Amino acid sequence: MSLNRIKIESLARVEGHGGITVDFKEGKLSNVTVDIHEGPRLLETIAQGRTPSEVVSLTCRICAICTLSHRYAALRAMEKALEIEVPPKVRLMRDLMHCGEMIESHALHVFLLALPDYLGYPSAVHMAPEYLEDVQAGLRVKRFGVRLMELTAARSIHGENPVIGGFGRYPSKSELLRFKYEAESLIPDAERGVEILRNLRQPTYMEEGMTFMCTKPEHDRYGWVADRILVSNGQEFNAWDYRKLTNERVVPHSMAKRSRFQDKPYFVGALARFNLLGERLDGVAGEHFRRCYNLSWIRNPMYNNVAQAIETVWALEEAPRIIDKLLTHEEDPAIVAPSRDKGAGSAAVEAPRGTLYHHYEIAEGRVVHTDIITPTAQFLDMMESHIRVAAKNLTDEGDTDNIELKLEMIARAYDPCISCATHLVKVRGL
Repeated sequence: MSLNRIKIESLARVEGHGGITVDFKEGKLSNVTVDIHEGPRLLETIAQGRTPSEVVSLTCRICAICTLSHRYAALRAMEKALEIEVPPKVRLMRDLMHCGEMIESHALHVFLLALPDYLGYPSAVHMAPEYLEDVQAGLRVKRFGVRLMELTAARSIHGENPVIGGFGRYPSKSELLRFKYEAESLIPDAERGVEILRNLRQPTYMEEGMTFMCTKPEHDRYGWVADRILVSNGQEFNAWDYRKLTNERVVPHSMAKRSRFQDKPYFVGALARFNLLGERLDGVAGEHFRRCYNLSWIRNPMYNNVAQAIETVWALEEAPRIIDKLLTHEEDPAIVAPSRDKGAGSAAVEAPRGTLYHHYEIAEGRVVHTDIITPTAQFLDMMESHIRVAAKNLTDEGDTDNIELKLEMIARAYDPCISCATHLVKVRGL
């Protein structure tokens, strides 16, 4: 079969608008691009001159899927800049809301976006007649994540309850206990996704070596928030030095900037977290990790789907543990006021799709500089590389049947949040 071009105008079942172009010259692969068509949001510029509180509520609107990760990163960066130390109950509440977002986002991706590819269906709706119990289980888990975000953030999208220095409202003991027991009851539902993926054969035509990166929580526990960044080459960095890790640049075919570490693409996300921190997993999730993990995880991005499924289980186990700790704090702390009106702060948080950085500089109570680097903007080069390897291997072997679907599956395994990635571009010459 002779090919000149493979053109996927719009990636299905991903957040945002992107495509894939594969060009051939004289029968040989010549170029591969992941094309990001989504329009830029320019939020970093819009934030200038606003108060820190305004900016926290503004920058989380980059995305409606990972809105709380953005809010969490913004809060931590602002509090560093303003020298605010929040009490333990505030940190626990933020971790609980973070569990809600991880549960909702991962359940959506695993059950409704990724599994149809593996099982040969165009959508979860088409999958439902044969896999009704699995689809319903995924929807139950997803709905719980939404409700946990509503409990902690006051609404599921762009919740305003988490504020600089604390929370506007804390849930009651009865509310917390109800969510604790529900989380525990939903663990078997989340395990369905793990078991289905574990028993499916992962394609290997895209495999190549990867560099991984994620936050490194303290006390040898698994988690999603830290001030240190761990790289799979053994190096560690302070989150303040995030620019040394990300090294953003512009490419002509994308409305999103790209990142490289030491001039090489790298991977962030659940697969990176598991390759770097998986041995820290405990409970049922730890058992699944040790049953599923193999050396292909360091070369094959498709295992990101499995990692997200297992991480959903861990979040459902972690939420009750957090609630138990919250119940030991009877008093609801007051919102902590800033001790100064100027400063600079950087923070890293693991969003569902990988490490997210927020950096702010404040002068006289106003934000004068904002820098946000999203997970998708970091892994786009790695995604493009894996698609290039797959396109070459498949066409060299003459395996071009359903090649568009095979390339789309690689992109979907990354679970890209294209809308997040496109706030970074500066518009010139208008």
